[in-house]
Amino acid sequence: MMQPGPGTVAVRGPARPVSPVRMALALAAYELRLAIRRGESLLITFVIPAGVLLVFSAFDMGGTGATGEPVDRLLPGSISLAIIAASLVALAIATGFERQYGVIKRLGGSPAGSGVVVAAKTAAVVVVEAAQLVLLVGLAVVVLGWAPGPGASPPLVLAALVLGTIAFAGLGLLMAGTLRADVTLALANLLFLVSLVLGGVVVPLDRLPGVVASVAEVLPPAALTYALAVGLGTAPGDATEAVVLLAGWGAVLAVLAARRFHWD
Repeated sequence: MMQPGPGTVAVRGPARPVSPVRMALALAAYELRLAIRRGESLLITFVIPAGVLLVFSAFDMGGTGATGEPVDRLLPGSISLAIIAASLVALAIATGFERQYGVIKRLGGSPAGSGVVVAAKTAAVVVVEAAQLVLLVGLAVVVLGWAPGPGASPPLVLAALVLGTIAFAGLGLLMAGTLRADVTLALANLLFLVSLVLGGVVVPLDRLPGVVASVAEVLPPAALTYALAVGLGTAPGDATEAVVLLAGWGAVLAVLAARRFHWD
């Protein structure tokens, strides 16, 4: 067999295409690196939920939903706020500006395709939420002496997290794919602030005016907070209605986002 000499150029076969999984993982890692570099993203996804948990645990706002210490009510609310921050606010703002600058359109037309882009963004959000959960539960246990209630249900907590993520990510992508980036930025931050009140995060829903409380109860933030509270064993009751509400919101918002999203 002839061996290539010093002046011979070796001819290689065509490069193997990268698998969709590897492309998705690479894009997800890139998304996470960008998130770490965005100071405002870290503020809203990590600092504010942790601050709400620690600061407001020093105050007893009462309410009929939680038992024991203020942390029993604030931990589910803080986790709910963190999910909203990651899957709605941060995702919507980043995607909105990527769409405005043409990044999303180029990625969608690349070998990665739109499916890989969506998978990568989803994976990045899941990683951020896992870190948020570890941080908030760790602070509650170590700093505030929290422990799960006797009726705690990890499957219910997981179901609430998954359904809440689908619902808020659907809303975030719906805004990012249909509105201008600056409008998405303002609206996402406004919804985050509204969730602080209508989500039962800081103020219990039974402290709100009757009509406002009735409206808040059927919205995703309050449903997520209540389902998490029951799942963590910090609130009595049946979370079936809250889970069904989250599933319904998630289905509607995900379908709307998929149908209405514009890549350019």
